[in-house]
Amino acid sequence: MLRLTRIVGNATDATVAERLHALEHDGLVETITLDAADTARKRLRVATDKGTDCAIALARSERLANGAVLLLEEGRAVVVRMRETMWLALGPRDMAAALELGYFCGNLHWRVRFEGTLLKVALDGPRESYLARLAQHLEDGRARLVDEVESG
Repeated sequence: MLRLTRIVGNATDATVAERLHALEHDGLVETITLDAADTARKRLRVATDKGTDCAIALARSERLANGAVLLLEEGRAVVVRMRETMWLALGPRDMAAALELGYFCGNLHWRVRFEGTLLKVALDGPRESYLARLAQHLEDGRARLVDEVESG
């Protein structure tokens, strides 16, 4: 098992990017793909795209992000990549429904963002689970499902 205990840089840093580029040519860069919800975790166990078992244990002051480099050695690198987040777009019927929908989503601690009059809910689990929780709002017309979009 590979133990990763710190973030050594980001893939966008010029010097790091140069070293990663050289390693990529030789197939020596491994990727850990995470969901956005995993970035708040300090300890997790995952496998790279090449099957390497990894134990991540970061200090409280460090936070995983897209492009975080967890290992950068002469013959190997491990980089974090984020999965695209799917968002459920909801259109409230009116201002009262918007307030109620926002309150409801907040009580469930769902990650949301606002785009104009739409409330977008990040799908951190199965879409069906979110729709089941929203069923009453959707059935009585307080909210309508507008679309589901992918966005980083």
